[in-house]
Amino acid sequence: MNDQVKLKNTAVALDIGTTKVCAIAGQLNEYGKLEIVGMGVVRSEGVSRGVVSNIDKTVKAIREAVDIAERNAHCKFRVVHVGIAGQHIKSLHHHGLLVRHDSNTEINQDDIDKLIKDMYKLVLPPGDKILHVVPQEYTVDDEQDIFDPIGMSGVRLEANFHIITGQISASRNILRCVEKAGLEVADVTLEPIASAASVLNSEEKEAGVALVDIGGGTTDITIFKDGIIRHTCVIPFGGNVITKDIREGCTVMNEQAEKLKVKFGSAMADEIVDNRIITIPGFKGREHKEISEKNLARIIQARVEEIFDYVLWEVRRSGYENKLIAGMVLTGGGSLLKHIDLLAEYHTGLPTRIGQPIEHLAHGYSSQLASPIFATAVGLLKHTIDNFGDKTNYVEEFRLITEEPRFTNPYTPPPTTGGINKPTSNTQEEESYDDEDETPVAPKKKGLINKLFTLTKDFFETVPDSEF
Repeated sequence: MNDQVKLKNTAVALDIGTTKVCAIAGQLNEYGKLEIVGMGVVRSEGVSRGVVSNIDKTVKAIREAVDIAERNAHCKFRVVHVGIAGQHIKSLHHHGLLVRHDSNTEINQDDIDKLIKDMYKLVLPPGDKILHVVPQEYTVDDEQDIFDPIGMSGVRLEANFHIITGQISASRNILRCVEKAGLEVADVTLEPIASAASVLNSEEKEAGVALVDIGGGTTDITIFKDGIIRHTCVIPFGGNVITKDIREGCTVMNEQAEKLKVKFGSAMADEIVDNRIITIPGFKGREHKEISEKNLARIIQARVEEIFDYVLWEVRRSGYENKLIAGMVLTGGGSLLKHIDLLAEYHTGLPTRIGQPIEHLAHGYSSQLASPIFATAVGLLKHTIDNFGDKTNYVEEFRLITEEPRFTNPYTPPPTTGGINKPTSNTQEEESYDDEDETPVAPKKKGLINKLFTLTKDFFETVPDSEF
């Protein structure tokens, strides 16, 4: 496989989330596994609950993430596949009917496409649009529960459809941000569907499983049965409300609350055996604050239980409560909370595991990609390659790669130390540690002669002898 073929087969996906913006590029290897060739992640500040709230900040984050990913992949991104989520996402079920004029001919893909196309003519509330139409079971004449009617003969072709809708304005704002960042949009995919592609296997989808993606601003639920999406919904809160509860319950700053959640948080207070004391430095000259690890867990557990109450209500509303043999899979940044899988099992009665996006990754993947935080991004890329990979040229060759990137604000995950003292037991021994967060130092400015020499040197060194 030469460099030109590799470049052509590279796809690009863009995950615009509440807490981060992730640009990721990859391709399938000869074994059908996903190889990541470039990834850029930066902090998101212009998105609230999955919906763009500030165009300029979102455009800036997209540009920075894309720039980092481009330099890792050594190619220029031209087209991206974007994920969409948010509390505006809704779903409904509808029944479709197609009367065929010739009963002697076999049902083909054109008949199914025509039936699906008719679903897009549904009258929706003002401002809504159809994002996905997912066929459920088909009926050919009087024969019901058919999953693949192609090749059969019949006059009446019927089907039940799961239809996912979203607000036109939310979709347009995402498209506007991507276009302002200098990129084209190939298509838009619902993020819960993308997450499922990266953390669920075919056996789980067949047996029946509920995927719960706990993000920063929303919690997405997708239910599979018999390998088909049966139910989707979005709960309008996620990990950020847990941070807010800690901030108010402990009367600390938002940054300190996030550190408490990430470093010392637990979803089950009863699992805290050694009730240690966490010391939080006060403002200048003021006394520090103390909170026990168990009290912190009680604050977190109350909110997580509320999230699972909504999850259980949606599972029951879908009608598949007693049909989920594979139980529940948790993913997203919120699933990193300690003991959250145990709480999910106790609260819902469903067997639960934490889903990591490694199902389709090629051997030798980065340990960073194994985090549930990147489940949506990896799944979005997998969905892009499977459904749109050969239809679009996503990248093009770099004409000139300069030494210094255009942006120098890489994403750093929430710090696990700094600003909060290490917990101790209830004895008199207390240990503390200082803020170890390092601030990147800006490079010194080059003189005019040195800069011209560097640019000249870069030109001769970076122009490739052969194309990528």
